[in-house]
Amino acid sequence: MSAFSEAALEKKLSELSNSQQSVQTLSLWLIHHRKHSRVIVTVWDRELRKAKPSRKLTFLYLANDVIQNSKRKGPEFTKDFAPVIADAFYHVSSETDESCKKHLGRVLSIWEERAVYENNVLEQLKIALYGEKKAKKRPYEEVKIEPHEDDDEDDDDDESPAKNSPEEPPQTTDLIRALQELENAASGDAAVHQRIGSLPVEVQDVSLLDKITDKESGNQLSKMVDDACMLLADYNGRLAAEIDDRKQLTRMLSDFLRCQKEVLDEKEQQLDEYKRKLARVSQVRKELRLRIQSLPDLSRLPNVTGSRVHLPYAGDLYSDD
Repeated sequence: MSAFSEAALEKKLSELSNSQQSVQTLSLWLIHHRKHSRVIVTVWDRELRKAKPSRKLTFLYLANDVIQNSKRKGPEFTKDFAPVIADAFYHVSSETDESCKKHLGRVLSIWEERAVYENNVLEQLKIALYGEKKAKKRPYEEVKIEPHEDDDEDDDDDESPAKNSPEEPPQTTDLIRALQELENAASGDAAVHQRIGSLPVEVQDVSLLDKITDKESGNQLSKMVDDACMLLADYNGRLAAEIDDRKQLTRMLSDFLRCQKEVLDEKEQQLDEYKRKLARVSQVRKELRLRIQSLPDLSRLPNVTGSRVHLPYAGDLYSDD
């Protein structure tokens, strides 16, 4: 790990990309230098506001990774990010598009589920993201309509459509994106699997500590243990995030399948209706053909004028001749 300085941090933040590897690499570096957490948060907040709108969400992803994975080592980052994180949420959501707000909502949802912050901080984040009177919602959920306070007569109406209306299903693009994101999930990271599998037995068996005979070998083993802890802590954090993502995907798929079942039932009813209409039209066609066959063929009557067949006039039918 390179030495810490504000200049080094600014450089690393300027090189930060939206890739998972880039975020996690810088996150590990920051956690390693957690004794400078206050300075790190100050520089992070300053550089966030200077960054282009397309890069601002990545700064929040970095903060999310640092806050969650540093809790195992100490409360420094959780504590130092708390005073600025709500303003950061508001800044990013106000300067980016609606899809960015959905991703921030996902981060907030994870923090709430894992109790990353106390309720008062989570409430500030909700207000920063959704406004004073809007509740937290999933990226694909519809905000449910609540009755006005003065509508007392409706308070006992448990069958209100607004209260019991089902959640809107996720958009197909959101579902595809969620599936694609799992392609790079932690459980499929073969390189990390190999690194974990090749950890020396000395870092996994406390009984082998008796073999340490001098300070130099002890320091070498200590560094190996620290590296192994960081590797495993980072991977455990990624696996926990993957579990949350898969739970979210399960909910999305459930809502999507429910919607598709409703559409399927509707289309099957339409198909039955059009089959009945087709049967009626086919019956009319069949009857029409039979009737046409029983009608006289006027084209075969004698052609008295040499060119066309003329039917007799009514006066001709009743003449004395």
